[in-house]
Amino acid sequence: MAKGKRYEGGTSPKLNMKKVLAVIIALAVIIMAIVGIGKMIATNGKLDEKNVANAYFPVYTDGKWGVINSKGEIILTPEYEEAIIIPDNTKDVFLCTYDVNYENNTYKTVVYNSKKQEIITGYDTVTPLENYDSSNTLWYGTDVLLVSKEGKYGLVDFNGKELLACEYDSIETLKGVKSSFVTKKDGKLGLVDNIGATVLENEYQAIKPVSDKYENGYIVTNADKKMGVMAKGKTLVEVKYEDIKSIYGDGKYIVKEEGKWQLIDTEGNIYLKDQFDEVITVHGENVILQKDKKYGVSTLSGETKIEPKYEEMSYSFDNNYIYKENGKYGIMNIEGQVLLNPEYDTLIYRAEAGFFEGTKNNSANTDFIAQDIEVKVSGILSELNITNGYMKIRTEGEYKYYNFKFEEKTSRELLTTNTLFLDKKDGKYGYINKAGVVVVDYIYDDAREQNEYGYSSVKKNGMWGCIDSKGKEVITPAYQLENSAIIEFINKWHRGEDLNLNYYTDQ
Repeated sequence: MAKGKRYEGGTSPKLNMKKVLAVIIALAVIIMAIVGIGKMIATNGKLDEKNVANAYFPVYTDGKWGVINSKGEIILTPEYEEAIIIPDNTKDVFLCTYDVNYENNTYKTVVYNSKKQEIITGYDTVTPLENYDSSNTLWYGTDVLLVSKEGKYGLVDFNGKELLACEYDSIETLKGVKSSFVTKKDGKLGLVDNIGATVLENEYQAIKPVSDKYENGYIVTNADKKMGVMAKGKTLVEVKYEDIKSIYGDGKYIVKEEGKWQLIDTEGNIYLKDQFDEVITVHGENVILQKDKKYGVSTLSGETKIEPKYEEMSYSFDNNYIYKENGKYGIMNIEGQVLLNPEYDTLIYRAEAGFFEGTKNNSANTDFIAQDIEVKVSGILSELNITNGYMKIRTEGEYKYYNFKFEEKTSRELLTTNTLFLDKKDGKYGYINKAGVVVVDYIYDDAREQNEYGYSSVKKNGMWGCIDSKGKEVITPAYQLENSAIIEFINKWHRGEDLNLNYYTDQ
């Protein structure tokens, strides 16, 4: 009787141990592969495709401008000489400019949706309303457009509904403030909101914000050059003062009367009269003030809490202050107790995240200091995500993630909508899935985490390309992007250098 191949020759059947061992190893490999595949399927690993919200971006190619969506698909064919403006990239409202005459500064505009249907008609021009934040970063009104007809201006919404008739000489944004537009009519200024409702009648010579929140009111100047504060149609501070500072705190305003600064509230009560040269901020009962070019803290009742003897001072949290002495910054509390010696060349408090950042001129790293005034991490801040409550810091030659308590986290813990996660091994970068299974091998010299549109930037041999949410290389590294402030791809398109335009290109 023939014997199975697992047996060696001889009178007694014996196991061929080499062949048995080979079979066992093969079975183990198969089992491991099945388990790995099972994990990947169970976690939607390599087969995952990121769920991406639709968005729109200007695109530049072959000297022309068009529009793509967040999948990298062309929505509006690139055929325009001028950059296309998309005021709100979640909405298909595309402002296109054509027939530009630079000599006499004339042009024509058309507004299309994603089907290239003209959606706002009947006006000579339609333009976005530009605004700037405190860092001078450009942004647009995301629900209102400026229109003109026969030299006069009005407002429409994104559907073309007229909010304000074209009867004004000009309409401009109030810098740094949302939903506030200064109108000019017959040489006088007024204010409207984002639904075209009148906030201030056209009867002022100047209007400026008290703060970046319209709820805190507007500083107005009348024909007699007297100033006051108005909000929601009400007078908060009587229009009678020589000057008013754009500083707000707990219902208090800094006004100048008879050549002297004083702190008042909306009831007309006066605080710290003749006790300061300038007020910096008001927090509760405490006021940072300047006197004889030095800074300190006083209460509203006039009690000195911190002697005005410092070069600078700013509020941080609770009763703690950043101060500057002998050219260096430290931290003290309201009792004047030094919590952090003045040893930093710069020191700021990020109120939205609840920590300090301090730098020294002899170090490239930033010290990240928690509210207990302890240095938790030293490195370079790469990303601060307020919405999701984390930061990415390059420290000790690696990028690490922390929550705002400075607890180190993995990208898989924080980037919960991602399908792939950046990983490093033996000096090279690859990507793993949610189960920790390697999806993209460690072959890249540098790489970025997956962006919100499902694409990850990868670098090889000095060139950048990208992979999609499944780990497929959609653009072989072919771009030199060292001059780009942000290296990011959407399919074959990479981020342009002008961050204000927020555009993509394949050049």
